[in-house]
Amino acid sequence: MAKNLHLNLNYSKTNADSSLRVASFRMTKNNECLQNCSVKIDEVIRPIDKELERFRGEFKAAMTSEVGLLNTVAGYILKQKGKQIRPTLVLLAANICGGINDSTYRAASLVELLHTATLIHDDVVDTADMRRGIPSINALWKNKVAVLMGDYLLSRGLLLSLRNQDHLFLAIVSDAVRRMSEGELLQIEKTRQLDIDEATYYRIISDKTASLIATCCELGAASVTTDEDVRRKLHQCGEALGLAFQIQDDILDYLGETDELGKPVGGDIKEKKITLPLIYALSGATEEKRQSIIAILKSGKKRALFGREVIAFAKDAGGIEYAYAMAKVQADKAKAAIEHFPPSASKDALIQLIGFSIDRKS
Repeated sequence: MAKNLHLNLNYSKTNADSSLRVASFRMTKNNECLQNCSVKIDEVIRPIDKELERFRGEFKAAMTSEVGLLNTVAGYILKQKGKQIRPTLVLLAANICGGINDSTYRAASLVELLHTATLIHDDVVDTADMRRGIPSINALWKNKVAVLMGDYLLSRGLLLSLRNQDHLFLAIVSDAVRRMSEGELLQIEKTRQLDIDEATYYRIISDKTASLIATCCELGAASVTTDEDVRRKLHQCGEALGLAFQIQDDILDYLGETDELGKPVGGDIKEKKITLPLIYALSGATEEKRQSIIAILKSGKKRALFGREVIAFAKDAGGIEYAYAMAKVQADKAKAAIEHFPPSASKDALIQLIGFSIDRKS
């Protein structure tokens, strides 16, 4: 796919308020090439198949409670296994840096507990009734149970680390939680103001999404080595991977199918979220066109009526191609961060996962 994308990227800095990237490019294939996913997640996890099986057992044990309702909700969560990309990253990073040990499994459980808790809380905040095509916790058990379940999972992760004196894990994860919260609040602020630029977009997705992916990779390294330079390189890999992953997520909101995504296509527009495809399109639009698009975004009624017009505008202005080019840049950065590590099946798998992040359909 990358061979069919010819880019001439020129980067420049503007004033202190923004640092928009400028790119000139042309595509030799249509947008559908962006959705031709050549990597399957099953191929990625094959080198750590047995280790993932052990992780699932330890993750299940970490969620267990003497309270029947908690176990019922936990059982529902466990049935929706998902891709489990975050624990996979912890395990792959540990293998790349020396080999998986007991603390690696605790690190994987910690991030998956944290991630699951944030998803449950997100559904409450967003009043979402569905998560990946199935009813959300708040839809089935109402908001109070959902919030308490998220709190419980977070506390289980913290206790798991404290009981095993994994204080470094807690320091790394705590910083990620701070960044995730700041990113979410910054997005809310900018969504209300509708004045987001590309630099702000990157700050938001770096904090909201990339921080946790970076944490997964760093925790994997920290579980097997005290070498800070190794930890830093894995963190850099995860940060860039997280950015690539989120940019592709935002692309799919314009191109994907609802059944594959597990959420409505065009959901970002309906929620007034301005992401990279639209940011790029607006940056090259006339003032009249820009104001007409902003007017649609400001009105809930207009978003419902003319949301598809906004999506078409972003597509026609080259927003999808530009966003994919930027995702590719981040994917290349992620690969470069680990290029000097010795060859291994886990390193190859992580490189495949980086490719999957920008080729996936859901």
